[in-house]
Amino acid sequence: MDDAAAPRAVLVCASANPHKVAEMEELLAGVVDLWPRPAGLPDVVEDADTLEGNARLKAAAVATATQRGAVADDTGLEVDALDGAPGVRSHRFAGEHATDADNRALLLARLAGVPDAERTARFHTVVMVCLPAGAEIVTEGVCEGTIAGAERGDGGFGYDRLFVPTDGDGRTFAEMTAVEKHAISHRGRAMRALALNPFWRSENAG
Repeated sequence: MDDAAAPRAVLVCASANPHKVAEMEELLAGVVDLWPRPAGLPDVVEDADTLEGNARLKAAAVATATQRGAVADDTGLEVDALDGAPGVRSHRFAGEHATDADNRALLLARLAGVPDAERTARFHTVVMVCLPAGAEIVTEGVCEGTIAGAERGDGGFGYDRLFVPTDGDGRTFAEMTAVEKHAISHRGRAMRALALNPFWRSENAG
């Protein structure tokens, strides 16, 4: 069977976040068939000390439950003026049940009075694939930038309305189209590295 006709590998998305799922679908299109997380699976407690650890917890739990390969990611926003915070707690920065808006508001409050030159930050994403046999594929992506003084834009999610990527043109991620964001974002870089992994062209991938 030639490569064009070969069936693609299937990965179950461990995330229930619709924004993350949509980004993964776009970034892995044509490489793997991404299946949604089955309804009814219990939430995974993300209590690891690292992004890689949390991504592993999520992917491994779904791989075990479905007996299929599973993909998960964990992303942290590392702000230099806050000694790397919120980091691994980015999704829970303002509390366990905080909304994206809550987290952004707390970040702006913590950075009140910090000059523009000292508002440097980066998004760091770790993508983890766990396969039923126990093998793992790990990729990472980093996007350097700064934290704006106020929210700008309506797109994206999380901290996108505050993050101005260094590789961009001065707009926040939330002011960009999805295509523009994916071209330079942390998750885009990590997912492209995953898509280029030679595993997907091996006999074990199908």
